[in-house]
Amino acid sequence: MRRSNIDDSTSEKNSMLMLKIFDSSLRLISVPLSVATIWITVTNKEDNTSYGVLKYSNFSGLKYMVFVSALCAAYAIVAAVCSWVRFLVTKAWIFFISDQVVAYLMVTSIAATMEIYYLAYNGAKEDSWSQACSSYGKFCSRVKLALILHFITFLCFFILAVISAFRAFIVFDPPSVISQDVDEVRH
Repeated sequence: MRRSNIDDSTSEKNSMLMLKIFDSSLRLISVPLSVATIWITVTNKEDNTSYGVLKYSNFSGLKYMVFVSALCAAYAIVAAVCSWVRFLVTKAWIFFISDQVVAYLMVTSIAATMEIYYLAYNGAKEDSWSQACSSYGKFCSRVKLALILHFITFLCFFILAVISAFRAFIVFDPPSVISQDVDEVRH
């Protein structure tokens, strides 16, 4: 009997170690994705002889995406390092709250960028906005690429948010379930 407890404990420690490695890997993978998103967005500029120069700084949504990407990259590096520091590992709530905030910020920046991309691609005829992607194809394709990279980074942080929630709530016992016998006694 005691042997199975030891095996269960060893198995649980191995599972938690694998989860920790997966967690750190996702954090480290998100860094180059965020940096690539920033680089593609910041260097995105196209000149059109008919309409002029279009660059990322003309759009507050793209600037916001760059800001969130920079924040994500910095946070991912700090969190990856801190996840191996024994004192901070015991503070699961710090990672839980931070991962949630970063994931939500990424959702808002994706929404802002998708709105820009949608308007540039389709226009808004009822508001007299014509589509811009027919005139600025290179610019739009780079925004699309940056948006895809940013979305992949979001998926990493979504998974990280789930992992950190698991770590934060695993310390609590599951809610008790009233057995059928007790339920029958009440009636």
